[in-house]
Amino acid sequence: MIKKLQHLLVLPALFFVSVTQGQIIPSPKEHFGFNIGDDYKLANYTQTEGYFKKLAASPRVKMVDIGLTEEGRHQWMLIISSPENLKKLARYKEISQKLAHADGLSEAEAKGLAAEGKAVIWIDGGLHANEVVGAHQLIETMWQLVSRNDEETLNILNNDIILLVHANPDGQELMSDWYMKETNPKDRKLDVPRLYEKYIGHDNNRDFYMMNVKESQNISRQLFVEWIPQIMYNHHQRGPAGSVLAGPPYRDPFNYVYDPLIVTSIDAVGAAMNNRLNTESKPGYTQRAGSEFSTWWNGGLRTTPYFHNMIGLLTEIVGGPTPEKIPLVPERLIPNGATPNPVVPQEWHFRQSIDYSVSLNYAVLDYASRYRSTLLFNIYKMGRNSIERGNTDHWTFYPKFIDSIKMAYKRDKKQTEGKTIPVKYYDEVLKNPVNRDARGYVIPADQTDFPTAVRFINALILSGIQIEKANGAFTLNGKNYPAGSYIVRTNQAFRPHVIDMFEPQDHPNDFQYEGGPPIRPYDAAGWTLAFQMGIKFDRILENFEGPFQKIAYGATESPVKEAVVHTAKAGYVIKPSVNNAFIAVNDLLKAGVKVYRVPAGISSLPGYGPGTFYVPASAKATGVITHAAATLGLQVEGVNKAPGGAVKVSPLRIALWDKYGGSIPSGWVRWLMEQYHFPFEVIYPKAIDAGNLRKKYDVLVFVTGGIPPIGKTRKMGTEEEAKLDSVPAAFRSWTGKLTTEKSIPQLKAFLEQGGTVVAIGSSTNLAYQLDLPVRNALVEKNAENKEKTLPGTKYYIPGSILEVNVNQELPATWGMSGEANVDFDNSPVFKLDAGAAEKGIKPILWFSSEKPLRSGWAWGQAYLKDGIAGFVAPVGAGKLYAFGPEITFRGQSAGTFRLLFNQLYQVK
Repeated sequence: MIKKLQHLLVLPALFFVSVTQGQIIPSPKEHFGFNIGDDYKLANYTQTEGYFKKLAASPRVKMVDIGLTEEGRHQWMLIISSPENLKKLARYKEISQKLAHADGLSEAEAKGLAAEGKAVIWIDGGLHANEVVGAHQLIETMWQLVSRNDEETLNILNNDIILLVHANPDGQELMSDWYMKETNPKDRKLDVPRLYEKYIGHDNNRDFYMMNVKESQNISRQLFVEWIPQIMYNHHQRGPAGSVLAGPPYRDPFNYVYDPLIVTSIDAVGAAMNNRLNTESKPGYTQRAGSEFSTWWNGGLRTTPYFHNMIGLLTEIVGGPTPEKIPLVPERLIPNGATPNPVVPQEWHFRQSIDYSVSLNYAVLDYASRYRSTLLFNIYKMGRNSIERGNTDHWTFYPKFIDSIKMAYKRDKKQTEGKTIPVKYYDEVLKNPVNRDARGYVIPADQTDFPTAVRFINALILSGIQIEKANGAFTLNGKNYPAGSYIVRTNQAFRPHVIDMFEPQDHPNDFQYEGGPPIRPYDAAGWTLAFQMGIKFDRILENFEGPFQKIAYGATESPVKEAVVHTAKAGYVIKPSVNNAFIAVNDLLKAGVKVYRVPAGISSLPGYGPGTFYVPASAKATGVITHAAATLGLQVEGVNKAPGGAVKVSPLRIALWDKYGGSIPSGWVRWLMEQYHFPFEVIYPKAIDAGNLRKKYDVLVFVTGGIPPIGKTRKMGTEEEAKLDSVPAAFRSWTGKLTTEKSIPQLKAFLEQGGTVVAIGSSTNLAYQLDLPVRNALVEKNAENKEKTLPGTKYYIPGSILEVNVNQELPATWGMSGEANVDFDNSPVFKLDAGAAEKGIKPILWFSSEKPLRSGWAWGQAYLKDGIAGFVAPVGAGKLYAFGPEITFRGQSAGTFRLLFNQLYQVK
């Protein structure tokens, strides 16, 4: 039990007990019953939340509820500063916003605001809940900032406003409770049975430009709309073997749309962090090439701020409540620019990681305190640079342009032998008007899936982007646009994020050495959100005006309220090309309303193509459809005659594969199916191995990681089986693995009995397990005439967006256009064997081009030409739908959701 402190203890300045208005604020040990960092001890979120509330009694603290989590807990931000600063928080927030937006401010005005304002620094913890240092260093840092009275702390409190944010309350509760349930400390483990953030687990750090889940929305509003801090610090673990932590600065490449001040500012703060550890005799900091982390990618809690002119910091540290070893890695013992102060092998304790983390926090806060006005002015300067670039002709130095210069020079080399490359080649490419950056983008309101475009716009709004909306029709470059269209200009402070969401990423060719293997990007190489979501937009290269009205920062849009013709004699039709149509259909089916699809579409109604939904008129149908039109932005047409050839739609019994510990791709599909109101169950390997699947289910969905490859499955050994005995009984049914020996025969029987399997990504291995007449397209023959997978030196496509052709003649693709952008991460690609067509196998997606890359990095992409990216194959009375690309990628790839949704109904 927590022991209440009865009297004021006389302690050194570092750990004095704070007294506020007669209240005594307990130390962590007084509250939790142990010191933060004690071996074998973790605090859960309930305890932590209680401590936050006690800290909030300090005049140095303001506690802010930033929203509810996916599991319904309160997500707290503690703002810590001097009592005087807290009284003027509204003014300091206003200054931070004005300087970050930079619009309408002269340099002199900006300097005045920078002198008046306070540096705003964000520090979070606990995002990845199994990285338990993060949440616990947050607690310790709060306590020290509240309790210490040394000169450095007081200077920090006077000059800084510190936003301390718990990034994943649900995860801390799960992880800590699971770890602490064992009475014997040495039996404690962090091997929880499910994902530590509802739906998405580790991918909670992959959602910060899409903001699908509540925690991402809560955090992003504070970062990009409310406070816009100059520095944000995202705590993670674990550091590379043989080091204590990896931190800034990071390895190349960095994204070409950044302001250069971002890159040099990261270097400056990173130097302060490294210097402090060295001053305190804390070795083991590694940077740049010493770790895998770069600044290329958007979407992470640390990386998305770069596109908003914020100094984003990430550290990855070792440690946990169970003591561990710093291993011997001989190469890391030699001091170099990456690791100037190596750490020697030793036993490592939790408290050491906490102490390092607090030192790093103080290094950042002290730097901000010393350079307060510089940081404030610099974020203004970067914003002004962005505005100027968006107002003038500007060219971004992408690798493709540099390659064009080199190729042009090589073409003319006979005339320029022995000379440096003449400037004319630069002028030909980087003064060519065609290659200019856009001044803005127009998203027409008359595109087919406009509700999905509104989702895209809201992702931008939640990221602090200034959006305009047309309140009347207008014409640009000879094209007419309707009222309600959205305009996104690039002459705004967060221009890098705008460009990143609309334009292709151009990742450089990055190899360990010339002719050597590729270096994998930290996350994705290309992710252009407008491409992923299938948004139709126009690039505008000149300044433009129109009947546009600015939307207030952070004020999200609702789908257009559509009217429904209630006098329709026969019924209603809904376009199959609108994702939200599936929500309406699922709601109709749940209400017991009959729904049909029209295989040939309705030629007299533009947009109502093959697969159009038809709903016979009834009072219940009218009620559901009216609500859907008003809330989902669905355009619904009334018809006086039932369409010919309509076939009935029936809901199916859907099962989604998952595993013990949780599959992130499965979690994303679970989130997706809940958003679109598909009923489903989660199924685990033991239930599959038990058989009789067809009696329970009509459709089984397997995401990446579900189906094992041929020849690489194995049975559990006796040691692994013994470990299962330690799993609580409630979760034992979740354990096990899919195997060739036990699982595949059950899946085959399910298919042969008329079931449907949708296999995505690596789970398309099922095609090989079933011995279908398909094979890997990405192979070559070696000297022995045997097929081998293409090496990375010849073919490598990490996390990029490619264009595929779509077979529109199949029900599987109803609502899709003839081409689609797909998320592709070294994904499976197939060739159909001779006779495959006669056996009923039909391509769904394929590559018709030698250059299908839309965004990212595709080395050797010509190997993809004529490869099959998706197909449907009959297996007995059932069907296997195999999709190599990630058609449900992180809940972002809205342009390909229908490739899953269409398979989740019975149509006959």
